[in-house]
Amino acid sequence: MIKRTSQDIRRLNRFEVLRRVYAGPGAMSRQDIAAATGLSFATVANLTAELLEAGVLVEAGHEDSSGGRPRARLAVNAERGALIGVDIAETSVHAELFDLALEVRHSVERPLPPGDIRPSDVVDVLAGCVEELLSGSGVPRERVLGAGVSVPGMVEREGGVSSFSPYWSWHEVPLRALLDERLGLPLWLDNPLRASTVAELWFGAGREVDDLVVLTLRAGVGAGIAIDGQLYRGFTNSAGEWGHTCIALDGRLCTCGNRGCVEAYVSTRGIARTWRELAPDDERATGTGTGPATDTGLATGTGPATGTGAGPGQDDAATVAALARAAAEQDPTAAAVIDQTGRYLGAAVANLVNLFNPRVLVLGNQVVDLLGERLLTATYEAVTRHALPLPHRAATLRRSAVPHNAVTRGAATFALEGFLNDREVFGPVSRMRQPRERREGRRAGSADAEA
Repeated sequence: MIKRTSQDIRRLNRFEVLRRVYAGPGAMSRQDIAAATGLSFATVANLTAELLEAGVLVEAGHEDSSGGRPRARLAVNAERGALIGVDIAETSVHAELFDLALEVRHSVERPLPPGDIRPSDVVDVLAGCVEELLSGSGVPRERVLGAGVSVPGMVEREGGVSSFSPYWSWHEVPLRALLDERLGLPLWLDNPLRASTVAELWFGAGREVDDLVVLTLRAGVGAGIAIDGQLYRGFTNSAGEWGHTCIALDGRLCTCGNRGCVEAYVSTRGIARTWRELAPDDERATGTGTGPATDTGLATGTGPATGTGAGPGQDDAATVAALARAAAEQDPTAAAVIDQTGRYLGAAVANLVNLFNPRVLVLGNQVVDLLGERLLTATYEAVTRHALPLPHRAATLRRSAVPHNAVTRGAATFALEGFLNDREVFGPVSRMRQPRERREGRRAGSADAEA
């Protein structure tokens, strides 16, 4: 069992206070924040004082109170600094610069070079993206509080190491150190599963429920897990590799080298392959005219598996977009592909329902955005067939409502959490306030224990 120190509890409470301010319809009083968080008023007063002194919050007017002094209303100080969120995908790097209110101020996307990607390729493209963000937004580098970077595959978060990428010949790459040499910014690394989940915790479904599973469905597939309102990482920060659980014994070859993985059927690559199998003569499905998908061999562990049937330069996301258009035009084969994908996805989601008993399952990213309600309907029908009745009744399946790109927003939130945990910023403030806290603690008794 993990024992939390008083500093841990204070940090988590600081996060919770700020999350509620972000979630509010506008500026909030301390009383409003206390009611929303369940923390005592004294605790909220101390935490908001810290955030005010650090410039994270500002007073934004007052509201009348019954018989007392007007209550100050607090809001996030958008001008306190900037945050950068970066989404390294299989074929491109997407980066966004946010103000502290997490409003997008500038965006840029650049392609990665074709072929097997080297770490230096990603560092070069990412550094170019950051320079373009700064020049395009006019934000000085010293105003950037930090950058969060989402890297596909398994990430050793504390050391900033990309331990394994299923797309490239990467093993134990010290990516944060390589980026630090180029960027000179505080950096936090993790993967898209956890970036999307943190975005939901701060700005989406996690505002309403504490137990949720967030599904990432794009070139890579996985599940971010939140339990009791906290991101679950597992012992080695590799929890949530649901995309590499088996759904079909001796099935399709996956990028990880195994067969029958969920990802091999419901990722953009897997969906494109299903269309090629069902419509081998349809040029929209074959893209480069390579014909039906065939396994060309076993993965060697030195690079991505090649048994997808995609031709050179095949853009799986573009193929799935073409599939969506074909289904909208009442193409029966395209509709069958989406329905079949929904059956695979629903059976795999039912496993998550049975294992974790979440209140909400959030489906997001590219696949859901492209295939929409038809995919969701087929998925829900399959979940109903395969999940146990009790956890199924408790769970709600919904699309992500996080604005804009959930991965870049979540990556920027990693940087925000890192800033809020910076002892050079909040340590001195906390120490200055300790005598007052002890005085209030004696008056309030045990109510302040949660601080």
